[in-house]
Amino acid sequence: MAARKHDDETIKAALTGRTVAEAAQILGLHERNVYTHKARLARQGWSPEHDMTKSVPDGFRLKGTSTLYDEDGKAKLQWVKSSIDHERQAELIREACQAMSEDLPQVVPRKAGDSYLSHLLAAYPIGDAHIGMRAWGEETQGSDWDLAIAERVQCGAMAALVDQAPACEQALIINCGDWFHADNMEGTTSRSGHILDVDGRYAKMIRVGVKVMRQCIESALMKHARVRVCNVIGNHDDTGAIWLSIALSHIYANEPRVTIDTSPAPFMYHEHGKVLIGMHHGHSCKPDRLPGVMATDQAQAWGRTEFRYWYIGHVHHQSVKEYSGVTVESFNTLTAKDAYSAWGGYRAQQNMKCIIHHAEFGEVGRHTVNPNMLKGEAA
Repeated sequence: MAARKHDDETIKAALTGRTVAEAAQILGLHERNVYTHKARLARQGWSPEHDMTKSVPDGFRLKGTSTLYDEDGKAKLQWVKSSIDHERQAELIREACQAMSEDLPQVVPRKAGDSYLSHLLAAYPIGDAHIGMRAWGEETQGSDWDLAIAERVQCGAMAALVDQAPACEQALIINCGDWFHADNMEGTTSRSGHILDVDGRYAKMIRVGVKVMRQCIESALMKHARVRVCNVIGNHDDTGAIWLSIALSHIYANEPRVTIDTSPAPFMYHEHGKVLIGMHHGHSCKPDRLPGVMATDQAQAWGRTEFRYWYIGHVHHQSVKEYSGVTVESFNTLTAKDAYSAWGGYRAQQNMKCIIHHAEFGEVGRHTVNPNMLKGEAA
């Protein structure tokens, strides 16, 4: 009997209401293999003959169950207790690390172009990318979204904006936070435990997320002499933003034209002539407090500059408010709205911008692209 590979749902379906021998016949597996799968699924919390039908998340193992039966012997309530499967989580982490470094050798330095505009800075603020998010357009009354669409749209938007930008000597790529949709194996937010709509495995999300950011950097290098990357920590990727920066710093260790900011601080800054840009996700500090944060953190730079900006994400919509000495702007995202946003009534445009800053005069221009302008649109 030739062995065939099956996913857990197929094995569960074959075993439900059948003996191991009958399931083995359906699956085309030896009975010993089916017993092995059955025992593994039981350790994860699935054993219908014992009224256990809910598996624990990958990376955990069943610790025990407590079932309350009614007077007719039917299960009424059940408590499922789990514990961390350290061996499996170590395996998942190894998979994630392998995916993170796959096809990403250290970049060989390349010669810059011959002519750049030294007085100009091209800023590319990327609103919450939420790579790894899944959306079903029929449910959300918008666009479908998954890893493949995210890769195509984000890379396409960056390439289009770079093409429209002047040959500024320096580019500033600002990941405004929430680059990754999930920050753990369970697919929940670490702070509040909200269950997320996730496309694919954690390792797959990492593979796509690193690839997309690297492509954004490569696009910027085609037009600009120097590129600085700031990955702001978001509420969806508290740890993801940190290891993304560290991974990129190793990838570009031999490329002097690229600087990866590896600071774990929640507030980041960039100075260009009389321009001072602050970067923050926007989840832990209200906009009206940001001017005071900048003035305190960057007291000397504040005195040297005249045009000061805060670029934030988090809210997924565009807003611009001028305070005394500082303008605070939040940015749209290219990503389609998920079920949470759709049910909550959140509606915002999908786009990404490139903002041009003059060293003497501050912002002097901007370009905008949206998914419908790109080849292979997300609709």
